Parts: sequence; structure tokens; C-alpha cells
Amino acid sequence: MLNVFARASVARLTDPVGAWLVRHRMSPNVVTVVGTVCTVLAAGTLFPLGHLLAGTLVVAFFLLFDLLDGAAARAAGADDGFGAVLDASCDRVADGVVFGALVWWALVGDQYWRGAALLICLVAAQVISYVKARAQAQRVKVEAGMAERAERLVVLLVGTGLYGMGVPYVLDIALWGLAAISILTVGQRLAGAYRA
Repeated sequence: MLNVFARASVARLTDPVGAWLVRHRMSPNVVTVVGTVCTVLAAGTLFPLGHLLAGTLVVAFFLLFDLLDGAAARAAGADDGFGAVLDASCDRVADGVVFGALVWWALVGDQYWRGAALLICLVAAQVISYVKARAQAQRVKVEAGMAERAERLVVLLVGTGLYGMGVPYVLDIALWGLAAISILTVGQRLAGAYRA
């Protein structure tokens, strides 16, 4: 949903940055890898230790690199298949570590229901992406779904950030709401693949 409604507005902000990166010889693939490595390091160190606000802010900053690699690719006129595969692979790694680090935090802190919600979100996020990739490999276009990557990360990070600021209950609402729409999105993707 965010991809449809916000893409043009975001591109107006990121395209100049992408062009600047290309002028300074920063390839889109380097932007992808740097953003992923920094996201993994931030999430893997801050979230398990319970630093949810700091983790949210740092992870959100480095997740923005995912917008910049596309802008750099457009500025460079790069249309290589490897860049798209690398980007999708790095997205899965980053998502897995972000959700996994939060699962770790929840379970170590005896927050089993939160851990369960996070685990559902982690698995569903991977399946959502896999269904799309597998459908594309079969030359079937599948774009359906309420909770694409951007929506999932926004809901998660708003929940963790507010919880880190001391707002009660918001994390549980965010996690169980995200689990529900993620499962719904898996169903929507499968149904879209079936219809196609």
C-alpha cells in the first residue's frame, strides 16, 4: 500500500541523493550491502539488550538505505538482475535479524506472548516475500497484499519505538495487529497467484 501511494513522493526526496551517490562513485550494490550490514549490527546488538528506542532509531536510519539503493540504481541507469537479487536477499536478511533480535529480547525476558507474535511476524514476512519471488519465477505477477515490507517495518518500529519511550500496550497492539495482517497478506498473495 505504501509502495503505491508514497513512491512518487519518496522518489522526489531520494532521487537527488541517489544521483549524488552515483556522482561520488558509490554503486547501488554497495549502498544495499552497507545498509544491510549496519541494520543487522544495530538490531542484533540493541534489541536483544532491551534498548528498544535506540534500536528503533538506529535501525530505521539504516533501513532508509533501502530507498537510496533504488535511487542510486535509477541515477546510474543500472538495470542489472544481480542488483535486484542482491537487494531482495539483503532485505530478507535484515528483516530476519530485526524480527529475530526482537524475538530473542522477548523470550529472554519471559515475554512469551510477545515472542509468539514476533515469531509469527518473522515467518509470515519471509513467506510473503517467498510467494512473490516464487510466483515471479513462474512468470506470474503477484502484487496483492495489505502488509508489504514497508508497512510491516513501519508498524513494528512505531510499536518498538513508542514502547521504548514508555508507552504501555502499544507494542502488543502493534505486534498482534501486524501478525494478523501478515497472515492475511500471505493468503492474499497465495490467492493472487492462484487466480493468475
